[in-house]
Amino acid sequence: MRHIPTEMPADLFGKRATDRAFRVVDAVATARIRWTARMNRRELDPRVDDRRIPVVVTERRVEAYDQDVVSLRLEAPDGRELPPWHPGAHLDIELPSGRLRQYSLCGDPADTRAYRIAVRRIPNGKGGSIEVHDALPVGTPVVLRGPRNAFPFAVPGHGSPSARLHFVAGGIGITPILPMLRLADRLGVDWSMVYTGRSRDTIPFLDEVESFGGRVTVRTDDAHGLPDAAALLPGVAAGTAVYCCGPVPMTAVITEAIREMRGVELHSERFSPPPIVDGAPFEIEFARSGEVVAVPADKSALDAILERRPDRPYSCRQGFCRTCKVRVLAGAPDHRETVLTAEEHAAGEMLVCVSRSAGQRLVLDL
Repeated sequence: MRHIPTEMPADLFGKRATDRAFRVVDAVATARIRWTARMNRRELDPRVDDRRIPVVVTERRVEAYDQDVVSLRLEAPDGRELPPWHPGAHLDIELPSGRLRQYSLCGDPADTRAYRIAVRRIPNGKGGSIEVHDALPVGTPVVLRGPRNAFPFAVPGHGSPSARLHFVAGGIGITPILPMLRLADRLGVDWSMVYTGRSRDTIPFLDEVESFGGRVTVRTDDAHGLPDAAALLPGVAAGTAVYCCGPVPMTAVITEAIREMRGVELHSERFSPPPIVDGAPFEIEFARSGEVVAVPADKSALDAILERRPDRPYSCRQGFCRTCKVRVLAGAPDHRETVLTAEEHAAGEMLVCVSRSAGQRLVLDL
């Protein structure tokens, strides 16, 4: 019998980036993002990314009893069908303030006339979640871009060599997982799930998840304590594909365990920027003002830019949505993404959320 000793850290969001588990999970996640970027090159084409879809908020619902999560139903003003999507996909939403934010689609792909997203309020965040909660009542027009998919779902017998599926979701990480559950259930695939959160009052879509019956195990910290890997991966053995979304420490625990399991696939999505590996300090010069800012070895170029230009657009912070693209006028960029084409690199385009400088200074068209 396989022994899985790994335990969840006591602080889900306070684990330091130097932890070995973090390095492992971020390496895996980064590789996964690069692979999906290649596989979804057509979806990541700029002509598709820039497609703007006007919609209206037609319904708002509180999805967690503590009211920290709301879902929005989005429909075309004239009721027409919206572009199709597949489980794991997300949308870019242009908020009224001009912010661009990404949210996973958590509705049903079969509903071709509406999208559904869910957003957890982050009190100390950059304002996107607060704006969704406070400034998007029913009737509000917004503009979407997408859908695009960086977390593709392969069903056993329909593109995956695995025989069964196991899902793990933590809190708001349920959003990309919900459409996967529905599809797996419709196709009669053998699957199971563990859903975790602080308490039943804090986890969204609980009624929908529990409607699948005994396939789902709900574990809450207040009732069961912090789960270890064995609790998150019950019955997982060779021939299983695991789909996981939630806090990075939870994904780290799962990754560490699955590294020791032969024949088990891991597919995961993270909601946080990757750590900076082999970073070196450099400078950014704003070409239009001549202002120079320092970029420390452990910060991204985007972080340094936002300190002086907090209105600069950004979204995924992981190098695949293209929102933070900037033109380099002088200097040698160190490209650390797989989304921009060779022609765009040659034209001086750079994604400042992950890419850095190969020299002492970059002059950017800012």
